Amino acid sequence: QVQLVESGGGLVQAGESLRLSCTASGDIVRINVMGYYRQAPGKQRELVAVISDGLTRYADSLKGRFIISGDNAKNEVYLEMNNLTADDTAVYYCTALIVTTKPVGGHEYWGRGTQVTVSS
Repeated sequence: QVQLVESGGGLVQAGESLRLSCTASGDIVRINVMGYYRQAPGKQRELVAVISDGLTRYADSLKGRFIISGDNAKNEVYLEMNNLTADDTAVYYCTALIVTTKPVGGHEYWGRGTQVTVSS
């Protein structure tokens, strides 16, 4: 069993910053990729950013404002979100591609999501 637990969401004013954290726990052999997607009301889930072995990938529209980082020793990923706007309001989901022993192999896992609301 693997769990992803997110924290750090909340209500902020436009222009402010917020930091999300996600911790993976359980039957973990290796974490290949960790990152975040988000889903705004009435919209499809979309990529925010992912990180793998120090390499990062961002949604083009978020480059420069959002920064993703990770701590391999803690099985954690962090998302620093700056200069937030109302368009960033969404549920942010942590995701990870994790190699486990039960079941054997690499599998995709998702957290329950954390709400980020930006008021203008």
